[in-house]
Amino acid sequence: MKPDEIKKLDAYFKRTLNPQMVVKARPRKDDSAEVYLGEEFLGVVYIDDEDGDRSYNFSMAILDMDLQ
Repeated sequence: MKPDEIKKLDAYFKRTLNPQMVVKARPRKDDSAEVYLGEEFLGVVYIDDEDGDRSYNFSMAILDMDLQ
C-alpha cells in the first residue's frame, strides 16, 4: 500500500472511529496495512481492486474472551 493511501486511511479512521487509531504499513506486504488503537493491534485493511473500482476492506477478529 502506498504511503499516501496509508495517510488517507489513517485520517479516515481517526475522523470516523477514534482519534487514537493508527494505520501502519505492513512489513513485506504491499496490498494491506495494519490498524492499531494506541499500541493494541485491531486488524488489517486490504485493498480491493475488483472490477476496476478501488475500495478498502477492514478485517478485525473479535475473540470470544474479549466479549466477557
